[in-house]
Order: sequence, then structure tokens, then C-alpha cells
Amino acid sequence: MAPRVLVDATAVPADRGALGRYVDGLVAALGATGADLAVACQRNDEERYGRLVPEANIVAGPTAIAHRPARLAWEQTGLPLVAQQVNADVLHAPHYTMPLRPGVPVVSTIHDLTYFTEPDAHNPVTATFFKSAIRTAARRATRLLVPSKATRDELVRVLGADPTRIDVAYHGVDHTLFHRPTPERKRQVSDRLGLHGKPYVAYLGGLEPRKNVPALISGWAAAVADLPDPPALVLGGGSGWSEEVDEAVAAVPAHLRLVRPGYLRFSDLPGFLGGALVVAFPSRGEGFGLPVLEAMACGAPVLTTHRTSLPEVGGDAVAYTEPDAENIQAALRGLLDDPARLESLGEAGHARSQEFTWEASAEAHMASYQRAAAQGAE
Repeated sequence: MAPRVLVDATAVPADRGALGRYVDGLVAALGATGADLAVACQRNDEERYGRLVPEANIVAGPTAIAHRPARLAWEQTGLPLVAQQVNADVLHAPHYTMPLRPGVPVVSTIHDLTYFTEPDAHNPVTATFFKSAIRTAARRATRLLVPSKATRDELVRVLGADPTRIDVAYHGVDHTLFHRPTPERKRQVSDRLGLHGKPYVAYLGGLEPRKNVPALISGWAAAVADLPDPPALVLGGGSGWSEEVDEAVAAVPAHLRLVRPGYLRFSDLPGFLGGALVVAFPSRGEGFGLPVLEAMACGAPVLTTHRTSLPEVGGDAVAYTEPDAENIQAALRGLLDDPARLESLGEAGHARSQEFTWEASAEAHMASYQRAAAQGAE
């Protein structure tokens, strides 16, 4: 018999972001398979999850957990009570942290190990907290879920985690949300960005150091500076923390156009990604690389790095660069000078993206839940 699973969605931020897309995509796909599901969430998300998974038992936490310290405290005391109330067989903690006394088997998702492997790319206070949370999960969770083989290997190498307790479940992509845009949608988004048809290179993600945005800015500026109609660079996503981004922006030649629109509406993402000449994502390390997959699904040519999980996502359907500015410059210019290659990458990426679905991800998650329930019953 399938276990009853409580998914803790209380860590999903209001802007959704990659964590929101993971949790939303997963629970909707689990619900569609008829999984026996309960979802703990923020009060503001109660209606949303009620729509996404109408058959699930939705439990909204107290209003105070909108603030992280209160949420983490509630996770230790309130979440185990919710697990008891809904008669959960398994608790899924999808964002590193978990209760120390959960009362049921726990499956914890560890997205990446960059807090250990790229410490300079994180706020030191945040890094200390998440390193402790990851060590705790690696030691105490019944099963560990990771979104790539690269993350599994890092868990084993860095923390000595038991590989027999780790399950790999690739993320999916919502093909109803991320798809090839119509010319009309591309034009609307271009107008909204103030570009009015001007070609551009797109980036979507946070601006924190790990994402390597300063090197992208410098590499782009050097790659396009001498072109008669140099494409703009549009940095879509949250601000994060990085003085280096501001320094790189300040060094951009005056005749080049750089746009920072902040968070984009979900409905604008296909037009934004699919309307770009290239989507550049030169990250120094990812647990999975959802922006790469989403750009591929929108038919965009993608330039990324060979780091960690990104080749597992991109395969032969994307272009690769080393993460330094000089290599980004050479790789980006090579693509911009080769329209036929851009077109073939767009086709190949779109075809490969069809292999990644939330249905397949939900199946892999369910197998992990079943293993956890069986281990808990031993």
C-alpha cells in the first residue's frame, strides 16, 4: 500500500523561485497520480495548494511562520504534530532542514553541496546555517533525495553519506508554463523590458556570487562591444547579494545596454527566455540547473558550464564554457557569429527538455517515500 506523505511546503518563498517551482511541480504531479498526500504550507499558499492538489489534505501553519526564524522553530515542534494529525507515514522535507524528532521517517531533499564546495559564493551566516542543516539531514534523515548524480556524488565525497540511502530524482519542467512563445508574446515581453525588438542575451536567476553574474557581465560586454548592433544583456531574477555585480555593471561601456527588470511574471518567462538570442547561465555549481531546463523548454539556445549537474541537464543540446569572463566572451561571441548553430541548439534543447517531466520526477520521489516507509517499519 502506498504511504501517506506529508510534504512540508512552508519554506517556499512568496516569489516562488526555483524552490517554489520544485515543490509546486512535484505536489501537482504526485496529486495527479493519486498519491495519498498532505501538504503543510504558509497561510498565503493554502488556496494555491488546494487548487494544485484538490484531493490532498492542506494544512496551513500559523501566520508567524512567514518569517524564517519562526518557521524554523515551528518546523521543530509544530510540523511533527501536523504529521501526527494527518497520520503521515513519511515526511518529505524539500529544502535541507528537518525536525530533529519528527516521529515518522523523513525524506530530505539536498539540492546541492555548494555551501561546502563554494563557501565564498554564499553569505557566511547563511552558509554556516545550511552546512549544519545538511550535516543533520545526512546523519538523521531516513532517505536523502538529490536532483542529480553530481549532487549524490558530492554528498558521498564531502560528507561521507551512505550512497545506499540516497535517491536521485531529476526535476521536471512544467511544459504548459515553459514552452516556445509566439512572436506576439516575444514582442510583448520585449516591449515590457523597454527593448522594443532590440536583440538581447538573457539570464534568469539570483544575482548571488555562485551564479557567476559578474563574469557574465564582463564576458558579454567584451563579446559584443565592437558589434554594429550589440545585443543587450537582461538580468532577470532577484537581487541577491553581490557588490561585484554592481562593480561589473559600472564597468560596462556606455554604448551597451544592460537591463535589470528584477522578478519577471511567470507568464512572461516563455517570451523572455524564448525571445533571447542566447540564454547564458555560467554558474559555478548547481544541484540541478532548473533555469537551463526551462530555457531549453522555451526553445532558447543555452550557454552554460560543465560544472556539477549542468551537463546532466544540458547533455549535447547546449553550448558550454568555462566560468571565467574570457572564456564566456569567446563562447558567447562564437555563438552570436553563428546563427545556424544557435538555431540547431534551440531545436536540440527543446527536444531534450521533453525528457524531463514532473510525472517522472514524482515517480522517483514516490519510490524514495516507499523505501523510507519500509525502513521506518523495520
